[in-house]
Amino acid sequence: MEKTPVWKKNLRVSAVSVFLAGIAFSEITPFLSLYIDTLGKFTHQELSFWSGTVFSAVYVVAALVSPIWGKLADKKGRKPMILRASLGMAIVFTLMGVAQNVWQLLFLRGMQGVFAGFISNSNALVAAETPKHKSGKALGIMSSCTTGGQLLGPFAGGALSQVFSYRVTFFITGALLFTCFVLSILFIHEDDFVPIKSEERGNFKDTIKQFKSGQLIVGLLLTTLIIQAANNSINPIVSLYVRSLMHGAGQVVFVSGVIAALPGIATVAAASYFGGLGDRIGTHKIILGGLIGSIILFFLTAFVRNTVELGICRFLIGFTDACLFPQVQTMLTKYSPRQLTSRVFSWNQSAMYIGNIFGPLIGSTVSAHFGYSAVFLVTSMIVVLNLLLYRVNILRNI
Repeated sequence: MEKTPVWKKNLRVSAVSVFLAGIAFSEITPFLSLYIDTLGKFTHQELSFWSGTVFSAVYVVAALVSPIWGKLADKKGRKPMILRASLGMAIVFTLMGVAQNVWQLLFLRGMQGVFAGFISNSNALVAAETPKHKSGKALGIMSSCTTGGQLLGPFAGGALSQVFSYRVTFFITGALLFTCFVLSILFIHEDDFVPIKSEERGNFKDTIKQFKSGQLIVGLLLTTLIIQAANNSINPIVSLYVRSLMHGAGQVVFVSGVIAALPGIATVAAASYFGGLGDRIGTHKIILGGLIGSIILFFLTAFVRNTVELGICRFLIGFTDACLFPQVQTMLTKYSPRQLTSRVFSWNQSAMYIGNIFGPLIGSTVSAHFGYSAVFLVTSMIVVLNLLLYRVNILRNI
């Protein structure tokens, strides 16, 4: 019987782990603001402020520390970073369940950012261990599993908080992440890792010089940032847009939840296929198609007349998402020296976090001044900018 290659075993275990982590990270989303409301007596304005601050804290901190963990991964390996992230966050989420005031919760959300990087390091390990000609499909599978977990998480979190309580749900979340830790320590193998010496790592400028095209790498990181900003710009107003289309009548919350889930469903279904297709015809072509599709669909979404049309547009956006973020990771893998994979993926993670921070700010600001439809038009223009930069920084340097 032919022995299963180590990279395939790692892919299987990592896929399960990021699925569980995706559930864990997203299952507190439906009730985080409600949990904050139980930690004190707040006015409407104060609750809005604390909800936004507590939600954003993890991304701000993670964007700052991600490059530090990337350097450590170059020195110690991806597996230790996976173990560090999963165990650290298992402890942090468990402690969130015993927080006594909003300041403690804010601190713990910041610590969540400190220990962030489980999914990005899992992707980096899979990317480094997988043969280059298989990396597109492998990272597509990882993306599908992550997105699948993130889709299931809010439903699981809502149900668990109803059956048990907010605090018990945090404990269950900690247990899921501890399960990821156990799976990783027992079944993940990083046999071919070669540490990079401190004097060899250098700063960002020195590292960029080690790539065939530093402009291509920077362009891909910028693409990640803009993709995340564009996708997250509409998050603050989707439910409000649904309410306006339904004229405030009917099951607004339920319909909003369904529409919010539709892009992820399409991404799960398509990410692996587009990853394999990119391996055959060129990953850069898949990204190009995703950017063009996003521009068209965001533009059309501004003119929908009912929730059915909105749902169709959001579902199709999921297919363009499958052409973008996982494929950017694939290109980073294919055009990076193996020993720099962790560093590059940590930069990509920081770019993603920065996009997560600025996207909602753009969306809320535009909607406040120009209305909900304007958010989709502005987002479409942001993706046009991304397309132009992609053509200059990436297509010309392949």
